[in-house]
Amino acid sequence: ELAAATRSHSAIRLGASPRATLHLLRAARSRAALAGRDHVLPDDVQALAVPLLAHRIILSSQAHLARESPTSVIEEVVRHTRVPGAR
Repeated sequence: ELAAATRSHSAIRLGASPRATLHLLRAARSRAALAGRDHVLPDDVQALAVPLLAHRIILSSQAHLARESPTSVIEEVVRHTRVPGAR
């Protein structure tokens, strides 16, 4: 859902690719393993979303004119994307 949200966000002209999504998943698995867990938590994905996705998106012209940064846009996407299992 997070990667799909980057593809439909109004401030993003080109969202995260399927390859970017795979890298995010692999990095989240690595983060979980480093923490001694055999499962990924939403916190793992959220913590890695900005460093892994911000440089992989292209902002729209309007976002550039509004002086938005890829980092701030990805942070917004993370804040507004529903966490699986949460209500």
